[in-house]
Amino acid sequence: MDASKGKGDQTMPNPGGQMGKPVGFPFMENMLPKAVKRRVHALKRLQEQCAHIEAKFYEEVHELERKYAILYQPLFDKRREIVTGAVEPTDEECEWPTDEDEEEELAEEVKEKATIEDAKKEEATPEENPKGIPDFWLTIFKSVDMLSDMVQEHDESILKHLRDIQVKFSEPGQPMSFTLEFHFEPNGYFNNAVLTKVYKMKSEPEASDPFSFEGPEIIDCEGCQIDWHKGKDVTVKTIKKKQKHKGRGTVRTVTKQVPNDSFFNFFNPVKASPDGEMDEDSEFNLATDFEIGHFFRERIVPRAVLYFTGEALEDDESFEEEELEEGDEEEQEEEGDDDDEEGDADPKKEQPQPAECKQQ
Repeated sequence: MDASKGKGDQTMPNPGGQMGKPVGFPFMENMLPKAVKRRVHALKRLQEQCAHIEAKFYEEVHELERKYAILYQPLFDKRREIVTGAVEPTDEECEWPTDEDEEEELAEEVKEKATIEDAKKEEATPEENPKGIPDFWLTIFKSVDMLSDMVQEHDESILKHLRDIQVKFSEPGQPMSFTLEFHFEPNGYFNNAVLTKVYKMKSEPEASDPFSFEGPEIIDCEGCQIDWHKGKDVTVKTIKKKQKHKGRGTVRTVTKQVPNDSFFNFFNPVKASPDGEMDEDSEFNLATDFEIGHFFRERIVPRAVLYFTGEALEDDESFEEEELEEGDEEEQEEEGDDDDEEGDADPKKEQPQPAECKQQ
């Protein structure tokens, strides 16, 4: 379910079966005989009915997600216990296949020696065996580009206290939504044990444009009030300004609080305007917020350990590279088509090299 749904690509296929340049739909329909146009309108009515059936489909998908979330939760609870050090996993639970090539290269006697040395080291310096997996969530936040941009240096000491992130789905019969819960251990920054962010969703075609429906979309979000300890609110900073009296010429220093960049601004989001009228910056910030909430729900929470190790990051980068390569190819093909149409192309002219893909 994409957090930022867009309208479909309004292009018409050409007779050869490939996508040609966009053709205005009203112009296309006006060129049709009256009898054919009438039948096209009948097809549109059928298409609208399909959109409403699709909406029902996604409502049932949401119910399935809610059902299976209950089955996942015991596993996520065990993950939290291991991360926080509440439980120590058994040897059997820690078994995981290793690289066979590396095992073959390492001689048996070297392995035994390494095992003995490790055991001595653990006995001599027990403090080097930390509790749980330190900085588990902070490491994830700093590794993922979308989140690392939000995390400031003054946020890191707070995020070290983050114990778990959970996704809760709306109950049956309630408007479609999901809630992100950030669970913190007691700390010296705020009193909240849990910080929440609710994302409200819509899964129904718009009456004015039913064909734009592509599934559920986030339409609004709501944060929570953080009960900061005195002087610990990292979302604001205190600045001093000098003011000069116009008449007497005396100077005084005043202090004021101004907004400060922080991950914890995530819990005080821009509100969607009921009438849909928003300035460009607010609209961009809200769309970015929706994307981040969607990413937490679909990727970070269910695959946290793979983002901690970096394996999921490699998968994401590979996917982005493939998308870029395909986009470059399509663009070059379109440019080639334009040259053919103009008939000015020099067959001896050197062909342009493919553009380099930039990793994001």
